[in-house]
Amino acid sequence: MITTQSMLFQKIENSIQNLKPKTISDERKAVLQPLIKYIQSKVSNHQEIRINFICTHNSRRSHLSQVWAQTLAYYFNVKNVFCYSGGTENTALFPMVVETLQNSGFEIKALSEGNNPIYSIKYSENEHPIIGFSKKIEDKFNPKSEFAAIMTCSQADGGCPFIAGAEERIPITFEDPKVFDNTTQQVKKYNERSLQIATELFYVFSQINS
Repeated sequence: MITTQSMLFQKIENSIQNLKPKTISDERKAVLQPLIKYIQSKVSNHQEIRINFICTHNSRRSHLSQVWAQTLAYYFNVKNVFCYSGGTENTALFPMVVETLQNSGFEIKALSEGNNPIYSIKYSENEHPIIGFSKKIEDKFNPKSEFAAIMTCSQADGGCPFIAGAEERIPITFEDPKVFDNTTQQVKKYNERSLQIATELFYVFSQINS
């Protein structure tokens, strides 16, 4: 296992240390295995690792996955990992996702306003921030080739049988917290989904050997 490094913001460090990867079922571990295999192959061959998390609207699950993957790659000291997100259409990064990540310790600043704001999302004082905004899969901000496409929602998985430029297409789907919008359970359910994604990606990167 690659050794961890502890230069994250302290609240994020605490959030990670409170994750419970042992609760992941064997069935779910099998779903995660192709991503582990992809990352390990790249590490073993000293290649850059590009991961594009894809959902229909690129507004919730794909962003949570992108942010946690980049953070946990750093936590486990897996080098040359570049995480992206995209959708079959672009909308906006949903404000509750921003709030949920802030509650886990991320420092987030809006760089622009409008219908599709751009955010700086920092997990460490000296690391380059993650740039968060809604975009289509083929947006120029995303890689054009040599990446793994991770399908985070069943709708995008079914609607995109082919992702141009992807070396691997891996379905790792999550339930949509959107169904709890404008309910008394909204904050709780977004946090649950964020922590599920973090827990599973913790497991993924914990399995990588240098």
